[in-house]
Amino acid sequence: MKELLTFPKDFWWGSAWSAEQAEGRGDTGKAKTVWEHWFETEPNRFYEGVGSEITTDHFNRYKEDVQWMKKTGQNSFRISISWARMFPNDGVGEVNQKAIAFYRDLLTEMNENGIKPFANLYHFDMPVALQDAGGWESRAVVDAYVHFADTCFKEFGDLVYHWFTFNEPLGPILGGYLEDFHYPNQIDFKRGAQAGFNTILAHALAIKAFKKLNLSSKIGVILNLSPTYPRSQNEYDLEAAEICDAFYTRSFLDPMVKGTFPEKLVEIMREYDQMPEYTEEDLTIIKENTAQILGLNYYEPRRVKARLTAINEKSPFLPDWFFEPHNMPGKRMNIYRGWEIYERGIYDLCIDIRDNYGNIESFISENGMGVANEERFLNEEGQIQDDYRIQFVKDHLAYVHQAIAEGCDIKGYHLWTFIDCWSWINAYKNRYGLVSLDVETGKRTMKKSGEFYKKMSDMNGFEYETSKLVGTKREENN
Repeated sequence: MKELLTFPKDFWWGSAWSAEQAEGRGDTGKAKTVWEHWFETEPNRFYEGVGSEITTDHFNRYKEDVQWMKKTGQNSFRISISWARMFPNDGVGEVNQKAIAFYRDLLTEMNENGIKPFANLYHFDMPVALQDAGGWESRAVVDAYVHFADTCFKEFGDLVYHWFTFNEPLGPILGGYLEDFHYPNQIDFKRGAQAGFNTILAHALAIKAFKKLNLSSKIGVILNLSPTYPRSQNEYDLEAAEICDAFYTRSFLDPMVKGTFPEKLVEIMREYDQMPEYTEEDLTIIKENTAQILGLNYYEPRRVKARLTAINEKSPFLPDWFFEPHNMPGKRMNIYRGWEIYERGIYDLCIDIRDNYGNIESFISENGMGVANEERFLNEEGQIQDDYRIQFVKDHLAYVHQAIAEGCDIKGYHLWTFIDCWSWINAYKNRYGLVSLDVETGKRTMKKSGEFYKKMSDMNGFEYETSKLVGTKREENN
């Protein structure tokens, strides 16, 4: 039997994207980012040789795009502010007045159309000159970031609803130092640990600067979080999951929300001589300046088991010295992205935040489904019939609704993404949007999911077969 699932009053219905993935270069002047540099040097690493020069061309079409936000029922939307655009002299020096004018115009347009602006300060797009000067391994780069953040607070503080220091700070560490999917393409855990620590310190220093301004908005961070499930309740599988969770979930979540570091992670890093350099003052700053609001990016669970093979000790130190992935039989997959679809994971994540992180005010800041060759699903009227995306959203939101019913302080849901956008080295291989983008012409076309999202927002909910909600108190009470 279907029920009408109604969400709390003033729930944030929206979506998100980043400057590098949507704006295009524009004409304000802009420092070269790590992505633009990497594309110039190794275009073969990018799907079909497509870089970020134009992307969705949001810079030139932002007024049109704000109207598309309204057409798809969004009352909130997350942008990122380009460090390279704000400081075109390689990320430092004088602020760019043309960039200020662009972002003020965009934020004003959003506010005037009833769309709350959520502004993120860093989404993987460091000016390459700063990366070459050490990136997040460098304290000078941390100082440059804090100056950038403080400038944004002062220039746009009257227009932004909520602020975020970083989106998925784990991503550049994994990609840049452990897994080779992000410039500078190093395999060096200790350098990555230093970059990670300095990112956490930059987050705390930005919050410290923010608090001095007494703005009405809040500031937090957006983390990509996957519940870690052991293969079994065997003690070795449980230990493997605990260690995996410390590396991939608690490593940023604990210090950025609690102001402390996970003991298990610190213990392992000390034992294997992987600790970063820091001072006691750094730890005090991190302890005293934590997130006021938390964005939860959820796409897939993480499943692990105890290692079955020995480690070659002459190989680089990596987290998977302590566990290996568990390929669970029967799991459902998004075959295009290679990710497991497991809706209950979003519920388990919310419960974890409720029980272990003070039930900090949170929202689902990313969740979505990328699918290749969506033109296969065009109807006679030329609209993409993406029923799979509609079902994906409903299935995840039903678990979010149940988490809220069980006391989780979840204030909204932002889909990734709004209009199909450029996706790092995958370019336009998979499409995520509520609105379809013609890459050749820039034309926007409403997908079926965009119409659904508008209806869901207007109703502040949707009908759903709640018997599908397994592993929750609702199931226990039935």
